[in-house]
Amino acid sequence: MIRILHVVTYMGRGGLENMIMNYYRKIDRSKIQFDFLVHRDFQADFDSEIINLGGNIYHMPVLNPFSKSYFAALEEFFSTHHYDIVHSHLDCMSAYPLKIAKKYNVPVRIAHSHNKNQDKDLKYPIKIWSKKKISKYATHLFACGQEAGKWMFDGAKFKILNNAIDAEKYKYNNEIRNEVRKELTLSESDFIVGHVGRFNPQKNHEFIIEIFNLLSKKNSHTKLILVGTGDGEETIKSKVKQYGLDEKVLFLGNRCDVNRVLQAMDVFLFPSIYEGLPLSIVEAQASGLPCVISDNVPIECKVTDLVEVMKLNDDLEKWVQLLISKENQPRTNTLKDIQTSGFDVTENVAQLESFYINALGK
Repeated sequence: MIRILHVVTYMGRGGLENMIMNYYRKIDRSKIQFDFLVHRDFQADFDSEIINLGGNIYHMPVLNPFSKSYFAALEEFFSTHHYDIVHSHLDCMSAYPLKIAKKYNVPVRIAHSHNKNQDKDLKYPIKIWSKKKISKYATHLFACGQEAGKWMFDGAKFKILNNAIDAEKYKYNNEIRNEVRKELTLSESDFIVGHVGRFNPQKNHEFIIEIFNLLSKKNSHTKLILVGTGDGEETIKSKVKQYGLDEKVLFLGNRCDVNRVLQAMDVFLFPSIYEGLPLSIVEAQASGLPCVISDNVPIECKVTDLVEVMKLNDDLEKWVQLLISKENQPRTNTLKDIQTSGFDVTENVAQLESFYINALGK
């Protein structure tokens, strides 16, 4: 059996973590097993499932490229644990665990890009400096899409691994729609706008609230569902309260049943400032849900006719009118579209299995 060490921040219910779990659930675990090196000391959403699937979880300190204690912890880990493949999902910061993996003779070292940019905060210069080091320590480069790979790897050759989903789980079901609406005390006449994503600047939640505030003035029966958690959640809740939208905005937190929650929505709003290739857009399309996305989201995620693109600098009124046009749009079965587009995990998992095995020459 080949054991793969996946290096992540932590295994919460984010896009890349969901992608890893989609592959992990489907991969032939008699041949390939996943372990996880995480950079937080708390138990995350997927930890119990990982243990049940036969994986191990190891904890590192928070990644700091200037910390001797961080590198000492990496040294201690790789000196006592042997892996033939290390697969890092830390975007710009992948160079650091891969550097130590190289030192301890790990033959296959994968850096995986999940974004085509980073937040322009105080850490941004460090991340740009760090990403230039990746090619020195990685033996293979993966990306979720063309734009993410080109941005992260500066012209080096990379392999696309689709952010694949278990498409069958998301197929539209009217009975589930009614069940979820009842659970959330939503009426049949409510026009539901939805979003799934962490509360961080990249996802542009403030813009979502601005749009919804205008929309709610035009349609008294509209409500907004926000799925996810994050550091910016309290700021968004304050903005919702400021606009007097408390009764119209549902903060659902992290959910293990996003496939069900999507059924209850009428339109999916996704005005991100940047993305790699968002899993949530593929999931929304798999549920037959109309999607309105920003022009900063890679067009590769448009795998059906359900996606329409707006510019972030377009007038809010244009966004609102497009959302309104989606009310009462019939839901369709898009299962075949997702499967033929290459975003169904059943086919993709065989490619990943082959890569891991062939990379070791087994």
